[in-house]
Amino acid sequence: MNDEGRAKLLHPVDAVEWQTWANPEFLQFDTGLRLEFQPPDVRKKALALVEASLSPDGFRLVHDMMLINGFLGEVVGLETILNEFSYNFALYGSPDAEAPWGWQLFGHHCAVHCLVVEGRMVVSPVFLGAEPNEIDEGPHAGRPVFTDRIRLGTDLMAALPSDLRAAATVYRRMVDPGMPPGRIHPGDERHLAGAFQDNRVIPLEGIRAADMPEQARQILLQIAESFVSLLTDGPRAARMREIRDHLDATWFSWIGGHEVGDVFYHRLQSPVLIAELDHHCGVFLDYDTLQPFHIHTVLRTPHGNDYGRAHVRAWQARNG
Repeated sequence: MNDEGRAKLLHPVDAVEWQTWANPEFLQFDTGLRLEFQPPDVRKKALALVEASLSPDGFRLVHDMMLINGFLGEVVGLETILNEFSYNFALYGSPDAEAPWGWQLFGHHCAVHCLVVEGRMVVSPVFLGAEPNEIDEGPHAGRPVFTDRIRLGTDLMAALPSDLRAAATVYRRMVDPGMPPGRIHPGDERHLAGAFQDNRVIPLEGIRAADMPEQARQILLQIAESFVSLLTDGPRAARMREIRDHLDATWFSWIGGHEVGDVFYHRLQSPVLIAELDHHCGVFLDYDTLQPFHIHTVLRTPHGNDYGRAHVRAWQARNG
């Protein structure tokens, strides 16, 4: 890159620009480089860094979000707004084996933040969404992206006895008359931990994993692992140990129906994890009711530890 491009790409490792990501297809903050306006070699290298950082399944999932975005643009005739590379990319800090540094990729239905320091890795916050859930024609046809996560949600509800299932269900309807004003956000709908919600205090709802039967607890862990599957083997194993250590303090809440084919929202919430999945109405595709093929998911590390902040602070304290 030339000097001007590098200046736009690079930020200090603790810069506030980490927090400027957003999901909509229109830019709210033009942080970093817009990949669609970069030469093919720059786009290729940016994706290569993402691929080198994530697990194979994780990279495929992230890239599928980008490909589905391009497919959606073709379907609705908005290729200049929705395409495979209508994403911003930024680097934070200087790539180093010990000192903290990371990268950020964000745009419509895909926002990923990765920080590495002293051999440890944090990948959060992560926003992944798809409309539709699967490319059904063309060279990238196949691979429904959230089908397994949706199945795990209904499997967990099926594994709960009826009293716990009822206790986990905060609202029976996705748009419920019992919801307080503001519970449904114009953009995020039922999500509470989306863009610009860093360090939001989210009340615990539903039921505790400590009160679940063992089968349900194991499915809960599978849901958590599906959210952290972007991490490579070592960091993912460490993250799952952390999640298991806080399993009894993990809460699970549900909105909507729980039969196969129903639309729903659910949230896992613990001292170390917030994971949300929500079915949304159509935005670009022509339907105005909730359908099971427009999905948003959010992953957060609560208590100020998104963007690897705790690791950055600890490293800075030790190294001045």
